[in-house]
Amino acid sequence: MTHNRRDMLGLTAAALAASSISAAAQEGRPRYGLIGQMLSAPGKRDELVAILTDATGAMPGCLSYIVALDTANADAIWITEIWDSKESHAASLKLPAVRAAIAKARPIIAGFPQHFETVPVAGV
Repeated sequence: MTHNRRDMLGLTAAALAASSISAAAQEGRPRYGLIGQMLSAPGKRDELVAILTDATGAMPGCLSYIVALDTANADAIWITEIWDSKESHAASLKLPAVRAAIAKARPIIAGFPQHFETVPVAGV
């Protein structure tokens, strides 16, 4: 069986997400997970990473927020998120700091080629 880089990157991101669940997540309450690839405008990846990581300080309900560089594409990043609920994620998009980050990042985002919703079930 052969795996390409995207398959392996997706599996790695899923493993990272699963390992980021707090002990409370194992109490049987469903969690909400997102794994997505984001493309920056050419040469703007570091700027995009800085914007995304500056805005992630206080997001109620966020158990894990990981921004990772894509090793196969110099303009791509992967974002892995774990939330205590889908509603907490939706509420985070209304936070002033998050809205400001989205507005600042929008001009240098070139696309969202891959996006997966997950239900994290195990991890530390």
